[in-house]
Amino acid sequence: MEVHFEELLGKVTDFIKSEAKTETVVGEQFDLGEFKCVPVIKVGMGFGSGGGGGEGGQSNKKGKGEGGGAAAGVGIEPIGFLVTRAEEISFLAAGKTHGLAAAFEKVPDLIEKLAKNRGEKEKEMA
Repeated sequence: MEVHFEELLGKVTDFIKSEAKTETVVGEQFDLGEFKCVPVIKVGMGFGSGGGGGEGGQSNKKGKGEGGGAAAGVGIEPIGFLVTRAEEISFLAAGKTHGLAAAFEKVPDLIEKLAKNRGEKEKEMA
């Protein structure tokens, strides 16, 4: 058995090149009013391969063997957008929010808890 690791790795790399694009994960750039938004992704890759052969056997029996294998893994994550407006450019992160934006995201939950607590207090007083 002849193993062609270079050929196999080349095929895997070509596949990753064709699939690990913002267009296949998030989409293409778009206009939003006077803003132009370009999606940005993070790509992580890992490769592994190995092979070996041997001769010998048990109880005076001759034997030969070969083996090999290869694997690859890809992780793709949208991380945000490059946003342009006239001569200005900025990065708008996706997913994780900080500061005032994070507080605004929690407002609906806070209102729900306040309404629930108020309802329980009204039941107790009745």
